[in-house]
Amino acid sequence: MRLKMCSIHVQDPAAAHSFYTETLGFETLMAMPEHNLFIVKDPGAAGTVGLLLEPSDNPIAAAYSKGLREAGLPAIVFGTPDVRAEYERLTAAGVQFQGEPAEDPFGITAVFDDGCGNYIQLHQD
Repeated sequence: MRLKMCSIHVQDPAAAHSFYTETLGFETLMAMPEHNLFIVKDPGAAGTVGLLLEPSDNPIAAAYSKGLREAGLPAIVFGTPDVRAEYERLTAAGVQFQGEPAEDPFGITAVFDDGCGNYIQLHQD
């Protein structure tokens, strides 16, 4: 068994696709704008594990996303070898963070707003 795909609910899949590819650096695995379907993957990844940028038009998903956001909780965690470098790169690109990178017993993390309805946590690999 292996991970095939996971999803994150977004307010606008096309706008999310632009942000996730152009700003964050993910690659397009599948884009079907006519169906509002966008899937991204890790840059340079040989496999096909995808992150579905799922429309948040389901009331259950919308309530879940809203609850996470109101609580300030990240919807997903992305790994990076250097959180501080990513923080600097993304801040320079206009991405809004909840605060500067912080270190705790679990590692170095930072949380940013994807502009699509979610907080995303970066965790140092």
